[in-house]
Amino acid sequence: MVKAAILIDGAYLLKRLPRVRSDVDVDDPKPVAKAINDLVLGHLNRINRVYNVTNCIQLLYRSFYYDAWPYENKEHKPISGRSIDYARSETANFRKEHFDLLRARPNFAVRLGHLQRSRDRFWTLKPGPQKSLLNGSRQVASLRDDDFVPGLEQKGVDMRIGLDIATITLKRQADIIVLVTGDSDFVPAAKLARREGVQFILDPLWQPVRPDLSEHIDGLRSVFDRRFRKDDE
Repeated sequence: MVKAAILIDGAYLLKRLPRVRSDVDVDDPKPVAKAINDLVLGHLNRINRVYNVTNCIQLLYRSFYYDAWPYENKEHKPISGRSIDYARSETANFRKEHFDLLRARPNFAVRLGHLQRSRDRFWTLKPGPQKSLLNGSRQVASLRDDDFVPGLEQKGVDMRIGLDIATITLKRQADIIVLVTGDSDFVPAAKLARREGVQFILDPLWQPVRPDLSEHIDGLRSVFDRRFRKDDE
């Protein structure tokens, strides 16, 4: 029987989810996990239109979810100098519960990289305040802590996606790979999969992709219901 592997770029999905599933409370790990399950089932159902098995779950080899373990160091805010413990932040608590819920699902693997401070961007000014400074509507002295985000870099995630695509392909663990992302870094791995006869489908979650990417995939498919989609700004 044909098998499909579904690979999900978690950081990309969480960023896009408010725009493609407006019905989901993105601050609650449980409905987010359900939305991810809906995404997997949506792709399996689309594949099953061709193969017509009794239960579309039979088509699933495994789902893979890629993200980074939350940053947990203590730092000081850029303007006030107040201490902040990232291990106790809402983001860290959300990610940890989110990962636990996904791990509990059958045929689901969670692959985690890590976050680290950028060497050259300890804090990054948000686009809005930056624009205000450049057009003169704000002065440097007016900047506040919440005008900045920590300069964090995700490490090891793209490598894990590429390795899993190569492993699934070369070990013939699946005949179809669905990759949920908008990142072009996957192209070399996609080329390998296609050369080895694996069908490679990209789901950018309704985000437009560059035309030159189309030559490296076998199909472009987003399965979330259009009723819950917001127009991109």
